[in-house]
Amino acid sequence: MSDIKHSNSRRDFLRKGFGVIPVVAIASSGLVSNIAQADSPSPSSDYKPTFFNQAEWAFVLAACDLLIPEDQYGAGAIKACVPEFIDRQMDTPYGRGELWYMKGPFHPDATPEFGYQLKLVPRDLYHLGISGCDKWCQQQYKKTFAELDKETQIAVLKQLEAGKIELGDVPAKTFFSYLLTNTKEGYFADPQYGGNRHLVGWKMVGFPGARADFMDWVEHSERPYPLGPVSISGERG
Repeated sequence: MSDIKHSNSRRDFLRKGFGVIPVVAIASSGLVSNIAQADSPSPSSDYKPTFFNQAEWAFVLAACDLLIPEDQYGAGAIKACVPEFIDRQMDTPYGRGELWYMKGPFHPDATPEFGYQLKLVPRDLYHLGISGCDKWCQQQYKKTFAELDKETQIAVLKQLEAGKIELGDVPAKTFFSYLLTNTKEGYFADPQYGGNRHLVGWKMVGFPGARADFMDWVEHSERPYPLGPVSISGERG
């Protein structure tokens, strides 16, 4: 794991992660080192995935539950419906890679400065990454990732983060970085995209959301914003 020291506060971790983080920086930052224990995940809605199959959905639920668990500071990824956000994103131009240059040449061993160097779009990363991880878990533990106990799941995520698991065509670090990035995006995106249900992510970090005017508070970062967040649709937290 990384030697970088991290705060034990999930609120601090999520606040620091609220901004845009380069994909190449995520997997090397040791973010799994402070994952908290949580109860077994259970969907907080009746949402049925349209992209992930049953085994993949079980993986996403379990992984998201560990990456942003529920604790004394607020709801976790499951209650925020982050898995729904990720599933819905796979059927967008982002998930299909339609906004990316995908004609090659591809040089996976190139330095990060050259950008993304795989032929795989996000949909492929999830299909191949989850399949590869479950296959590895079956070989090591005779169970899929979702069937493992929490402690073992955390150990597997740490190895994915460190690039120590062979997933076939998908580098483990790349798969983990997209999983973590999309989980955080789902926790903080406007609820219209499926995640951040009831604005739980914004309420946790004190983000005002789509309020028309909060300029009076821009220069007062030392004080919490006194009004709740507002979504694009007008939902208030």
